[in-house]
Amino acid sequence: MIALYLTIFISLIIALVFLILFLSSVKNGQYEDTYTPSIRMVLDEFEEKEEQTTKNN
Repeated sequence: MIALYLTIFISLIIALVFLILFLSSVKNGQYEDTYTPSIRMVLDEFEEKEEQTTKNN
C-alpha cells in the first residue's frame, strides 16, 4: 500500500513541476506569436530558393 501512496505523491510532484514550467513559459511570452509558425514552411522554401539563385550566379 505504501508503494501506491508513493507513486501518487511522486506523480503529483511531477505534475506540479510541469504546471509551474508551463505557467512560467506563458508569463515569459513563449506563446504570443501564433502567426509565424503557420507560415514558417513557406518562408523556409522562399529562403532556400533565394540561396540557390545566389549560388548559381
